[in-house]
Amino acid sequence: MSRSRQISIDQRRAFLVASATVLAGLPFGIPKPILASNDERAAKSHGGGRAKSVILFFLCGGSSHIDMWDLKPDAPLDYRGPFQPIATSAKGVMVGEHLPLTAKQMHHLAVVRSVSGSVNTNDHHAGYYYQLTGHVPDPTFLSQGNDRRPYADDWPFMGSVVGSRRPLHPSLPNAMTLPHKPSKAPYTRPGQFSARLGVEFDPLYVHGSLEEPLKFQAPSLVLAGDVTAQQLQSRQKLLEKLDGARRDFDRSRKVQTWKQHQHRSIELMMSSSATTAFDVASEPESVRERYGKSVNSMSLLLARRLVEAEVPFVTVFWKENEAIANKCKSAGGWDTHGNNFGCLKENLLPEFDQAFSALVEDLHQRGLLDQTLLMVTSEMGRKPKIGDPRSGGPGGAGRDHWTHCMSVVMAGGGIRGGQTVGSSDRYAEYPAEHPVTPADIAKTVYHAMGIEDLHARDTQGRPYNLLDEGKPIAQLFG
Repeated sequence: MSRSRQISIDQRRAFLVASATVLAGLPFGIPKPILASNDERAAKSHGGGRAKSVILFFLCGGSSHIDMWDLKPDAPLDYRGPFQPIATSAKGVMVGEHLPLTAKQMHHLAVVRSVSGSVNTNDHHAGYYYQLTGHVPDPTFLSQGNDRRPYADDWPFMGSVVGSRRPLHPSLPNAMTLPHKPSKAPYTRPGQFSARLGVEFDPLYVHGSLEEPLKFQAPSLVLAGDVTAQQLQSRQKLLEKLDGARRDFDRSRKVQTWKQHQHRSIELMMSSSATTAFDVASEPESVRERYGKSVNSMSLLLARRLVEAEVPFVTVFWKENEAIANKCKSAGGWDTHGNNFGCLKENLLPEFDQAFSALVEDLHQRGLLDQTLLMVTSEMGRKPKIGDPRSGGPGGAGRDHWTHCMSVVMAGGGIRGGQTVGSSDRYAEYPAEHPVTPADIAKTVYHAMGIEDLHARDTQGRPYNLLDEGKPIAQLFG
């Protein structure tokens, strides 16, 4: 057999091995990160560096800032809608009336009401990308629309950046995402992968379901059929012997990257720590009841367990409920094109309010809130003027997409609770005071985690900065 043909076969085998793991979410590349030193990780100014972990709660679809965090009771009715603001545990801070449990935790929370995430499409794909990476979407988002796929040279997800700056966790990945990967193929949302940073920093996806909210698993880390752990170990030893015959080829950097994935996947399958961390059913029934019974509720409970296990970055993407899709003229999430107020009041807000308030309370009671940065965001806000043409105009009582202004909620990790930062105009359409961008939000996350050095190297060894734009929001830190 010719050497060129042998290399081709070996390359194919390496690709198949890597494809068997969910750690390889995108086409491969050779990452060259420059890891920050311990001194660089410990930011000493403006309250940074206190967070050991991040929980990002992302409300898929575009949550309505004007109905949750930034109500405008003095605006005309066709803007403000029927919801009223209520007082909270933080003096002078108001939230929507359908967040009564969250209102009791407001002294822990800070709301940034002046986030401008305007994108050229005013749509989901670009919104995800901007919010998750801090980078303005490039022109391909406009030219390709919902056909725009995640690319290997995209800017990396902030969770991957954080994971790349932390020492390798002894038994779990540094970045984990649950309970699903938005959105349904082939419309996978860009921005949630490590991309140019290198596939070894992709999050591990842990799947949950509406039908079995207590069951979480990473599909590619589940042993197939009747394969036992002992058999897996035997097969791995055989593969190691076979691999030893190809030392020249194995010195290539790409194959070494895939070997790291293979080794890491087997470690995870064999790890009792991973199994224990995923077992939310072992939580006391009273704790599970406090969070609620949905898969989103249990995902937040699992997120708490993962930060207890010192996983640096955990993302919970709100899982849509198709049972309310027709009611809300959406995919069953926060994309409330129709019946915005009924869907929020009867479905979305009660589930969110119970689960999110439980997470804040739980982290605080366990002494974890100060070392855990908690963030709630979405790909966009909702249009303040009521009446989406796609759902019958004003009569359909929906709110359309709106990327020009939104609110982001933060807590823990050095954030001073009980405050608001910035403001929007009288209609909640555009930032008025202290406007910030998703780049500023991302830089705030990095700052809270003590990550100040964002230098990396590309596949040619050339240095670049992972995020030039933005700066931490200093007012947030106490």
